[in-house]
Amino acid sequence: MESNRQQEQVVAVRKNGDGDIIELKLTSGKVVDYKTAQTMVKNDEIAHLNVFRGRDGDEHLRSDPDGRKDNNLDQLPTF
Repeated sequence: MESNRQQEQVVAVRKNGDGDIIELKLTSGKVVDYKTAQTMVKNDEIAHLNVFRGRDGDEHLRSDPDGRKDNNLDQLPTF
């Protein structure tokens, strides 16, 4: 599906005290919480991410598998 609008990309993440990602910073400078980011991924508004259901039954974000570690969410800079 071709889209006229430019997809956002995640450039940095904010983690809580447990090391869980709670917010994502996008190329536009916009900061969104984890649940908002999930909705944006489902709406094809953020590139290179997908939503999957984990063993815990909850939905989670992950980077599209491309064999690289440097662009995984956990490896991105924090803000």
